[in-house]
Formats: sequence, structure tokens, C-alpha cells
Amino acid sequence: MAKLKIKKGDRVVVLAGKDKGKQGEVLKVIPKDGRALVNGVNMIKRHQRQSASEEGGIISKEAPIHISNLALEDPKDGKPTRVGYKNLDDGRKVRFAKRSGEVIDG
Repeated sequence: MAKLKIKKGDRVVVLAGKDKGKQGEVLKVIPKDGRALVNGVNMIKRHQRQSASEEGGIISKEAPIHISNLALEDPKDGKPTRVGYKNLDDGRKVRFAKRSGEVIDG
């Protein structure tokens, strides 16, 4: 299982598929399957039975999308970027955008 460079809360851009070009925030990462749930991306419709807590009917929700179809959004210009790692002077290991060199998690 490869190490994933995308984490919950990251802003990502969709690179391939029906939602190509859309941007959103990662809601959940599923490392076992190499997939992520992105807000407003890969929407599907599900029929849901009414329960005490939830309304019935046809609901729209996000389906997981493969990590290979996602790229991190560059903090500077919002375009897709690859992710690298570097160690700062104070000993912390941080992710940085290879496009601009900007540190992602500070």
C-alpha cells in the first residue's frame, strides 16, 4: 500500500473523469482502497427509506474517487500541483507544492 500524499481537509483538483476540473475539499480518505471522498465531486443518487432520524426519498451524496485522479491545489494560484516533502530547520517534516515551493501544512 503506497503512502498517500493527500489528507483530510486538503483542497484538491480533479484531473480525470466526469468531474474533471472541479475543485473541492477532501472529506475522508480511504487508504485501503486508495480513494478519497471530495465535497461536491462524483455525486450519485441513492434511494433512501425514511427513518426516525432521516427523511426518505432520493438523496444525492458523494462517492469515493480514486486518488490518482486527484491533485493537490497549489496554495498560491489554485492550479494542480504535485506534492513533495522537506525537513524544515526546526526539524519538522512538511509537505510542499512542487509548482510554487509553498509549504502546504505549516
